[in-house]
Amino acid sequence: MRYRYADFPADLLRRLLTFQELTRLFLQLVLQTGGDVEEALRWMQYLQERGIIDEGIDLEAFRRALEKNEILEDRDGQLALSAGGERRIRRAALEEIFTSLSKAGAGYHAIPRAGSGGELLPETRPYEFGDNPTAIDGTRTIGNAVRRDAESIALTPDDFEVHEEEHLTSCATVLAIDISHSMILYGEDRFTPAKKVALALVELIQSKYPKDSIEVILFGDDARRVPISEISKTQVGPFHTNTKAGLLLARKILQHRKNPNKQVFLITDGKPSAIWERGRLYKNPFGLDLKIVNRTLEEADACRRDGITITTFMIATDSYLVDFVDKLTKINRGRAYYASPYNLAEFLFTDYIRNRKKFLH
Repeated sequence: MRYRYADFPADLLRRLLTFQELTRLFLQLVLQTGGDVEEALRWMQYLQERGIIDEGIDLEAFRRALEKNEILEDRDGQLALSAGGERRIRRAALEEIFTSLSKAGAGYHAIPRAGSGGELLPETRPYEFGDNPTAIDGTRTIGNAVRRDAESIALTPDDFEVHEEEHLTSCATVLAIDISHSMILYGEDRFTPAKKVALALVELIQSKYPKDSIEVILFGDDARRVPISEISKTQVGPFHTNTKAGLLLARKILQHRKNPNKQVFLITDGKPSAIWERGRLYKNPFGLDLKIVNRTLEEADACRRDGITITTFMIATDSYLVDFVDKLTKINRGRAYYASPYNLAEFLFTDYIRNRKKFLH
């Protein structure tokens, strides 16, 4: 077969790069506008007027290209992300995070650990009854036979070697994100990075670890589940921080999961400031209210008794929050990290990939 090489048209390459760059910017704006496509497009128009986007770019043609590429669709007269657009936004979030992980030296590597039912590793061992026949290393097997008897090369059971396999023990994860008002206060948007982490974690699990499960919940005055298709549209509200409600909902979800390993990733920027009591919201935003703290810690202990590990990611330096998380982590026997909105993804993804392989104990 002959291949004919030709120069790639420079103009076409520029147009492709421009579309990809504009799409990345557009998807970022969709996240920041709570999934409002029309507002995101208006922001792009504003950025062009300010000279940030080249004035020669036809944004109307870009919008049509988004529809043609099935990233956007018309929904009752309004433009919205299509199912393909939702997947695109999750994939973009994941690619961005792992690009930053690679630059930081963390890397995206499967952690090899001998087990069963997973990807083949380079290491081999003698064949044992019940091993998967597809894991047999033919080269090593024949080599063993030749070394034993170079003339007849008759295979015996002792000649066979099989590849070790990466252990794929499954894990059920609930990602609980704080949507109290402080997540966007003081000139810092902590919520969009948390939302991007949620999208990327869903994409990672669905593509790399399909035996795992992932649910996303939001907690403010109360807690609620969020369908995957709605993650990009979520926004904070004028809420307090009912961490107990978030942990309770996470525990109820995980009680119905058959995965042998269960965990909660808790992203918050503030101490717990509310609980439900006899059908009414009891709240106290000042200091550490012992009633609120103790009820929340009781829920963390209930998670421990159910075999659920809580990993907390603090994205603020509030001394009350640090004190509370220290207590929660000790009671649950979980893990805790201080992370800024800018390195939250690095901490969370490194923890997920590293620790899911340790669950087999």
